[in-house]
Amino acid sequence: MTTTSRLSRAVGAVVGSAVGDALGAPFEFGPEHAFSARFPHPGHGGEMCGGGGWEPGEATDDTQMAVLVAESLLERGGLEPPDLFQRFQRWAAADPKDIGLQTEAVLAGGDPWDIAAALHFQTSGRAAGNGSLMRAATSAVYFARRGRDATMDAARRIAALTHGDRAAWEGTAVLHELVRAALDGDDPLTAIPETLAEVHPDHRDRYAAVLSPDWHPDLATEFNGAVWPCLGSAVWALRTTSSYEDAVRSAIDLGGDTDTVAAVTGALAGAVHGADAVPPRWTEVLHVPLPGFGERVLRVTELAELAGRLNGRPHRLTAP
Repeated sequence: MTTTSRLSRAVGAVVGSAVGDALGAPFEFGPEHAFSARFPHPGHGGEMCGGGGWEPGEATDDTQMAVLVAESLLERGGLEPPDLFQRFQRWAAADPKDIGLQTEAVLAGGDPWDIAAALHFQTSGRAAGNGSLMRAATSAVYFARRGRDATMDAARRIAALTHGDRAAWEGTAVLHELVRAALDGDDPLTAIPETLAEVHPDHRDRYAAVLSPDWHPDLATEFNGAVWPCLGSAVWALRTTSSYEDAVRSAIDLGGDTDTVAAVTGALAGAVHGADAVPPRWTEVLHVPLPGFGERVLRVTELAELAGRLNGRPHRLTAP
């Protein structure tokens, strides 16, 4: 690992996740290698192309929900699940461009915050989507200084607001911990064995499989909209590249749920390589609308400032 500062890594995680989200959105549900077929030469520009209903640089529900998580944590001074759930509901009721079917069902069902996801899981039997992973960059930064137990516990509690399947909780907890390792200046790949030891025993083997060095996304047994291959693909992209840009490109080229796989990859790669590794040509058009919260649209400067506050001190970097 390099001597990149912790603050740069925190900004890299938050901004990097948002950039991956916005880059991947126009390619969602498309085939493999669509991104590199359109943009075969890294660094030549134009990749924030928009399309599929998205403006160039527009972040999706992945980043919108991550911002809501961040603002609840900062304004309430910690995790207050009822407040966060209410923010999610307000956002969902404002007709965002995109919202996961499972998340929408839980938020619009009218059930109390503490049982809504569990009730949905009881009736549907399906709640292991990647919707809790996609929004985890901000909470991972916020809880990282509190240590492994606190960050993994918080991840599970936030995930459980919308996902009743413990598989989603455990995947989000793993992502929190890998980001924490990177923020501490450690290699998150070498932190995987110790992290797996903290995963619930009923889910440990399945995560061990997708996080192993010899796993490849082609080995996935589910679509990458599920939590296991989404997280596994992000770790694979980090493991097989040496830069933020290459990691995100590799993630989008997997096809499928490209915005979320790239958002998760971007969080990890941004935390590893730091804010300066995120190309300015991508951040300059990045913007995050917040339906239900006035006409607010966050740009990279505001995201960087938010990351600094989540990290525990004011932002002092020039936005990437």
